[in-house]
Amino acid sequence: MRTRATAVKPAGALGPELLQVRVQPKARRNEVMRQTDGSFRVRVTAAPEDGAANRAVIALLAEAFDVAPSRVALVRGAASRDKMFRIAPPAGRR
Repeated sequence: MRTRATAVKPAGALGPELLQVRVQPKARRNEVMRQTDGSFRVRVTAAPEDGAANRAVIALLAEAFDVAPSRVALVRGAASRDKMFRIAPPAGRR
């Protein structure tokens, strides 16, 4: 899976980070973009069927923030384009 992610880092270095994300499924390419208001726009090629797009977003956010996919959790918006994710820092970076 080819991805293009801009350099994005959570605002705070300590504690889990909550991110507002606008998802565009069935996009031409996978990418993560930070908006001017601090939220993120994530484009994924996966279709929004059986949670495939959500799994693709989790994988892409994990890659962009350099954490394991198990550290990314969907908090709100499983069936919506507007979602909230929690990204916990890796165990060694607390």
